[in-house]
Amino acid sequence: MKNIFVGNLSFNTGEDELRQAFEAYGQVDRVSIMTDRDTGRSRGFGFVEMTNNEEGEKAISALNGTQLGGRTINVNEARPKAERASSGGGGRDRGGRGGYRDR
Repeated sequence: MKNIFVGNLSFNTGEDELRQAFEAYGQVDRVSIMTDRDTGRSRGFGFVEMTNNEEGEKAISALNGTQLGGRTINVNEARPKAERASSGGGGRDRGGRGGYRDR
């Protein structure tokens, strides 16, 4: 399984159009374009999962820097999502003794 990041997408590019571009290089498992939580509009990037690693590598090499929907897209292997700091959120001192406010 190859997870591929696709950046600089046109806000008008749909999942079907993105899938078609990658299917030219092999079996596509899943396509998802990230959208803004509030407006539902595209955020200009997405992910493509391809079943076969070799086919995924071919797609990355062939499609990186090409035009899709009138924009030059960036295509590379997706990095694992970074783990967030503890559930406290951000690691900032939330007051109490010894916090930055007491100094």
